[in-house]
Amino acid sequence: MSTPCWPPCTNSVTSSKADNRMSDLASYTQIGLEPNADTIRQQFAAAHGWENQYRLIIQLGKQLPALPGEWQQEEFRLKGCESQAWLKGEQSEDGCWHFACDSDARIVRGLIVIVLAALNHQSSAAIQVFDMEGYFSELGLEKHLSPSRGNGLRAIVLAIREQAV
Repeated sequence: MSTPCWPPCTNSVTSSKADNRMSDLASYTQIGLEPNADTIRQQFAAAHGWENQYRLIIQLGKQLPALPGEWQQEEFRLKGCESQAWLKGEQSEDGCWHFACDSDARIVRGLIVIVLAALNHQSSAAIQVFDMEGYFSELGLEKHLSPSRGNGLRAIVLAIREQAV
């Protein structure tokens, strides 16, 4: 995995009330720096059995900061998720992409952390080439998630990759 872009860009231009009230997306969450994809892999390897891994996903979701109401709008809503989910992204001057994402479902919040651990604070190139299917397979997610959850997981990745071009 490539090294994340860090420290976050502090020269980011902000325009909305939500952006002014909160720090820019580069510093909104550390997810992608810690935990990163390697940390997630280690945590899943240590959590033997699907029941423990499911608990881990719920615990990971608790690390995700809630989005302010201003960001929970239709323009940021993820398509393809049965649950309500929102994604806001921006590219900093150093070329790295930073994302804020949230959902109203606990399991989806945990899955978001798993995705952000791999893709947040990365360059466009790193986001596009990261082997998400291999990552999900290594974690054992595809064999345990319902088809609709699997589709939602892929929708999150697709939305991030579409922004980071």
